Amino acid sequence: MAELRDYRTQFDPGLRFEDFSKEMLVKLLRLYAQLYQKLDGFWYLSAKGRVNNDEALACDMWVWERQTRQEISGLTKLLKIDGNDVMSMMKTLQVSPWGFSHKFNVEFKDKNDAVLTFTYCPALEALEREGEGREQTICRVVDPIVKRRFAGLFNPAIEVVPLKLPPRESGEEICCQWQFRLK
Repeated sequence: MAELRDYRTQFDPGLRFEDFSKEMLVKLLRLYAQLYQKLDGFWYLSAKGRVNNDEALACDMWVWERQTRQEISGLTKLLKIDGNDVMSMMKTLQVSPWGFSHKFNVEFKDKNDAVLTFTYCPALEALEREGEGREQTICRVVDPIVKRRFAGLFNPAIEVVPLKLPPRESGEEICCQWQFRLK
């Protein structure tokens, strides 16, 4: 059977992911990553609307503390990413669902010192459109905790330093910038 570039064919009860072309699988991965992030956003907004922002944030942090452990464990095992340095951490971020839904670049000074720059962040763009100023909490309070937790799962000695955080003057500016360093 030829590799499928879409699914305009008849229903196939034996359809497998392996039946799709590499290009279509990459498109599916990107879509799944976007859906993963949108689910997080919808869940958060639902909890915020039903209870309040503080409770939604507390629940979100609880969920992502556990999910991040699962995500890192699964990705590092599947892709055989071993090591407890900054480079191993960046490789894992690069292939995570968040890595597929954001745009970023990494500049390494060495394998234990890197600057991570986000040039596109759908969450920040949504928060800016919302106009409630929640990016102050999400980007300046939550993100440092999340990034330190993520880095700490590789090595608790990785230092995480925010170099630039929102608010932005315009959408042309970078979203945020972080230094990860293991001394």
